[in-house]
This record gives sequence, structure tokens and C-alpha cells, in this order.
Amino acid sequence: MPPAHFGAQFERFEKYFKRGVIEWFEFRGKEFEIFITEVTAFPQAFAAAMPVYTQISAYPKVTVIDIGGFTADYLLIKNGQADLSVCDSLEHGVIIMYNQIIARVNSDRDILLDESDIDTILKGGHSCFSDEVKRIVNNTAQMFISDLFGKLRERGIDLRSGRTVFVGGGSILLRKQIEVSAKVASPIFVDRISANAKGYEMLYRASGTRG
Repeated sequence: MPPAHFGAQFERFEKYFKRGVIEWFEFRGKEFEIFITEVTAFPQAFAAAMPVYTQISAYPKVTVIDIGGFTADYLLIKNGQADLSVCDSLEHGVIIMYNQIIARVNSDRDILLDESDIDTILKGGHSCFSDEVKRIVNNTAQMFISDLFGKLRERGIDLRSGRTVFVGGGSILLRKQIEVSAKVASPIFVDRISANAKGYEMLYRASGTRG
């Protein structure tokens, strides 16, 4: 669950999935029916940081930032434990950045980009766009990251102290912009799209729960 909703909703979330049998479904040509006997919920961003837990567990303060499509979630880890009193979801996902870039390029160069064009430019891939278009895309993405870090600073989170773990597809896409920002020190990147799923498995096993 998103960390901002975990404390208040995890019990109802678990109860929802404890309904028992999930009606049959088909996957890759095979029919399945699942009977759920045990449910355990974990905070989303905390789970995604588990693949690098050995790198951060010794630090007294670690901030996890999960940049997704619609939101950017953040969570503080103190002495290896999630601190749910310092977490939230900001409406600052990459879809906002895409819209900003599309509007800026259309206004300045009268060219309509789509998300795949923007991804290609940000990843340094081959494209037919001019250097000026590429400059606008990269500069707008840099401003997007700077604005995100500014919003976190307004909430009392200074990414220049402690370690910061970046997870989620948006973090992978914007790694270059994050690394060159003067507003964050010593970033760690979890570059697996499946990091949350892997983290849930690790947390479940560590909890000793058995279904």
C-alpha cells in the first residue's frame, strides 16, 4: 500500500483479500483458482527498498522516494525501520512532467511529442529531433526534479543529509537528472521495475508469517 495510507487502511486492505476463493481465471492458456489463507500488507516504498537493505540498514536516516506515473511517494527509514509518521504521496508523478514537456515543446517549436518520444530523448536514444528540442526536454525534466526536491524540503526533508533511495519507473527514467542535482547527496537507485514485488516477498519471509 502507499505509505501515506498504510497506517489507517492496512487492516481493511488485508480483510478485503481474506474473502477466500478468487473465482477462476485464465493465464497463458491455463485455468487457475486461488484460495487465500493469509494476507500481510507492507508499505510500498519500504518494500521497494528491500533489495538494497544491506546498503542502508546501518544509516540512522534514509529517505525512500518512489516516483510513479501520478504520484511521488516518500517514506523515512530510521535505524532500519519504516517511520510511518514521515511519509506522504505528492501529486508529482512523471505524467505531470510529460504534460509540461509536451506543452513547452509545442509552444516553443510547434512540435507535438508523445511520451515515447520524451522517453527516448531522456534515455539518450537515437531520435530525429533537433538539439534544441532535446535541450527543452532535458531542461524541463531537470526543473521537474528540482521542483520535487523543493517540495520535499518544504516538508522538512533535506536530501543532502542521510542517504536517499530512489525507486520506481520515474526514478529510473530520470536518473541522470537526479544524479546531477545539487539538492541530493549520495543517491542509491533500485533499477528493478519489480522492486516492490521482490521487497514484499523479502518482508513476508522476514516476518515469519506462513500461509
